[in-house]
Amino acid sequence: MALDESFTGRVYPPSSTFEVSREKIREFADAIGDPSPLYRDVAAARAAGYPDVIAPPTFAVIISMKANDVIISDPDLGLDYCRVVHGDQSFVHHRPIRAGDRLVAVAHVDSVMSRAGNDFLSVRAELGTENGEPVTTARATLVARGTADAAKGASQ
Repeated sequence: MALDESFTGRVYPPSSTFEVSREKIREFADAIGDPSPLYRDVAAARAAGYPDVIAPPTFAVIISMKANDVIISDPDLGLDYCRVVHGDQSFVHHRPIRAGDRLVAVAHVDSVMSRAGNDFLSVRAELGTENGEPVTTARATLVARGTADAAKGASQ
């Protein structure tokens, strides 16, 4: 079944708060194999001008994926997640994510369209502090394979 294109422009309520800890940052840096002391050593981070350790740029995927779950699991959208592949991911950082941040995310559906028999779902998560300071804009494109063809075949 094709995705509901009327979801374009939909905005969901803010997520629950995600508390960024030094340990979560270190674990993520270890997982991606990045040895930077900015992700582990408070003194090194402060010497570089940060108030605490900072997170690798792609750390935002943890928070944005959780935020986008509200879109993916919305039964009215009609997304069959077993047919989904990740098409694209990008981040715009307004400032680094750092230990001690308490972040919330607002999920947006930027577009829903069909091309070449597939449905493309472009989503965005605006990450910010509980006080409203913008931190990161995370964008992703999900591709639901063969769903547009299935809907076309069903209507013929």
